[in-house]
Amino acid sequence: MPAPERSSRTYRNLARVIRPTLLSMTRPDWHGAEHLRQPGGFIAAGNHATNIDPLTFAHYLWDNGVAPRILAKDSLWKIPLLGRLLTATGQIPVSRGTSTAAQSLEAARRAIADGECVVVFPEGTLTREPDLWPMQGKTGVARLALASRAPVIPIAQWGAHRLLGRYKKLLKPIPRKTICVVAGPPVDLTDLYDRASEQGVLREATERIMSAITRQLEDIRGQQAPAERFVWRKGMPEPRS
Repeated sequence: MPAPERSSRTYRNLARVIRPTLLSMTRPDWHGAEHLRQPGGFIAAGNHATNIDPLTFAHYLWDNGVAPRILAKDSLWKIPLLGRLLTATGQIPVSRGTSTAAQSLEAARRAIADGECVVVFPEGTLTREPDLWPMQGKTGVARLALASRAPVIPIAQWGAHRLLGRYKKLLKPIPRKTICVVAGPPVDLTDLYDRASEQGVLREATERIMSAITRQLEDIRGQQAPAERFVWRKGMPEPRS
């Protein structure tokens, strides 16, 4: 399979190792790749249930011709070899809850302007919703979307939690797990572009994105998500997993 055009040599070499490893443990069930055919840069926004999500998410994008630039916590860059690989493949560090978080969004905006796909997990962390439904998203994705005016492609995935459970450290590669990933059409935010400074607009844009992801996940799971979106705050008890 040819590598995406917008990929570095390091990215391609890394993919040669990671793709076969993932394929030995998973069965891809992928849909909606036509929505990834955007004329320029775009935002891919997804749900986040387990720490292996970024790899299965990237696998879907890579095999559909997209080399993703993922917004990831900056602590990963402190791991010597991993940090070098993340930098060499163009991933974007995020310093959560600090004044430098705005720099991460500016780096992401520049990447989109250069035609890249920037991956955002709007929840900002693993979902704390007891049944792994998407919880309330943070407004960073809305800030990026309204500043860049780039298409936001909602992508839901399900099944990676069976490979690596939420909060777990050991993989369960046998038997192979089916990973269903579905991309949907761009979320319509055009009426909000000129209203980004208005109170409540960032939350409205964020909720539209989270709702689109949730609807796709409902279709995958064949279930209905809770009527009220789960809101997690620090200090709340963690769900069992």
